[in-house]
Amino acid sequence: MHQYRSHTCGALRDTDNGSQVKLSGWVHRKRDHGNLVFIDLRDHYGITQCVIENTDPNFKVIEHVRPETVLCLDGEVVLRDAEAINENLPTGKIEIKISKAEVLSESDVLPILVASDEKFPEDLRIKHRYIDLRREKLQSNIKMRDQITRFIRQQMWGQEFNEISTPMLTSSSPEGARDFVVPSRHAHGGFYALPQSPQQFKQLLMIGGFDKYFQIAPCFRDEDLRADRLLVHYQLDVEMSFVERDDVMNTMEKVLYSVYDKFKGDRKIDSNIPRIPYSEAMETYGIDRPDLRNPLLIKDVSESFKDSGFGLFAGLVAKGFHVKAIATPGTADRPRSFYDKLNDWARSEGAGGLGYIIFGTDGEAKGPIAKNLDADRIAAIKEISGANDGDSVFFVCDKLHDAQKFAGKVRIKLGQELDLIDPNEFKFCWVIDFPFYEVNDEGKLDFGHNPFSAPRGGLAAFEEQDPLKIFSEQYDFICNGFELGGGSIRNSNPKVMLKAFEKVGYGEDVVKQKFGALYEAFQYGAPPHGGMGCGLERTVMLLTGEPNLREVEAFPLNGRGQDLMMNAPAELSEEQLRELHIKVRPTHKS
Repeated sequence: MHQYRSHTCGALRDTDNGSQVKLSGWVHRKRDHGNLVFIDLRDHYGITQCVIENTDPNFKVIEHVRPETVLCLDGEVVLRDAEAINENLPTGKIEIKISKAEVLSESDVLPILVASDEKFPEDLRIKHRYIDLRREKLQSNIKMRDQITRFIRQQMWGQEFNEISTPMLTSSSPEGARDFVVPSRHAHGGFYALPQSPQQFKQLLMIGGFDKYFQIAPCFRDEDLRADRLLVHYQLDVEMSFVERDDVMNTMEKVLYSVYDKFKGDRKIDSNIPRIPYSEAMETYGIDRPDLRNPLLIKDVSESFKDSGFGLFAGLVAKGFHVKAIATPGTADRPRSFYDKLNDWARSEGAGGLGYIIFGTDGEAKGPIAKNLDADRIAAIKEISGANDGDSVFFVCDKLHDAQKFAGKVRIKLGQELDLIDPNEFKFCWVIDFPFYEVNDEGKLDFGHNPFSAPRGGLAAFEEQDPLKIFSEQYDFICNGFELGGGSIRNSNPKVMLKAFEKVGYGEDVVKQKFGALYEAFQYGAPPHGGMGCGLERTVMLLTGEPNLREVEAFPLNGRGQDLMMNAPAELSEEQLRELHIKVRPTHKS
């Protein structure tokens, strides 16, 4: 028999009754019943109950073992009594009568309980992640991640994509986030950068003659952390040659939908996947990644307040502001505290408050705004917003983009407060027709999304159109309000590339310096190509129902970007710094 096990702890069934077996694993639970001691032995595959009498010579071996001690147990498979059967365990009809016990590794007192649903502080869990990983929920999440990754690979191989690895050390480039930089010991003053994505390399693969590329690629971005963002994440990275936008979208829609369909469990999935222009998404949902499970819609009712008796909105509309309305079904009978709470929330978000009209079941309009509007205007608001008797309508007034964004927040808040969002449903959409440029916080023209995207209309678009009216061949895939992935048909024309960067202030010298390989490669025959990247952790997070990406990572950093287990980031020794020609400047406290 094998030194450690003949079976795993999840393998034995009632058909194995009478077999002599050997199991190894961790002590999940230990229960002392006086003359009998029960041990639930756990490994990666499951749990098996083992029992020993206190008169057995082996009893002294396990009498004082703590939970999570690693044991090797020999014994006979016996059937449990009918009243002792555990239907919740695959091994629940049998137990092992221990004939030999050996301690393989003792456990000290645990900082985290494994056989418990108790919530422990995140920093404690990350510091002792090797223990945290033994817990059932995290084990399940990591296993599902593996299953999803395998399934994705099978889908891509089935469509004749080549899996190709791209470099981890490259040059720094302005792709939207800060780079993680790596000093070179051999090139004095030179630095590598860890790739924010394989963007340039996968385009170069297409220029190199490969038709379909993919990889599960690590991406490094030195940006502020939050629940749905990591410093290092993995994405399904894809590129295809000789394709139009629909070719990429149709291919990736099939792959991503199939992943959710396979792993959804008993949850619902909507097979209707609409394609929503960016302008429509902002106008109707107030966000470019709308959660379509939320039935509430945003409507523009600015005209109803123009020159009206409600002076506050009338004055703002006269200055070019917009009034957005959201009708909420069946809220007319809510107490005043419901509206006051929403007002307080709006103020906490930096707004002046949240106006509203209540339409009673008798059709009468109530509230401060209704008192200052004539019947025709109220009727128009009711019709445009889609409100009925018994509903309420909430209002946001601001400059167009700010009004859209805050109305989007209000829509999400109302959907949550009214319990309108089904947590057991997946709804997808594409958002398309993004603006190629936008005005940044400094009032300067900047890329709206990926600077490698093709502008609709090509070179002529830069010469004939207002830059803010140029569309990008960008597309984002959305699920339940989360961006699962984004991509575009790429620009493959060096003249278009120069003109695109020229508009945001980068000359040819900068393009050659930052994107020299890609720019030069475009001179030697570049096929039309496009692709996208889809976040792996975000998909696993949604499919496991976790609220935080760190719950689907084996070894995540904490919310401050620290690895408390490995003590990273850490200072380097003076010798290491000298080898790298680096001097650390002290921080100056103000």
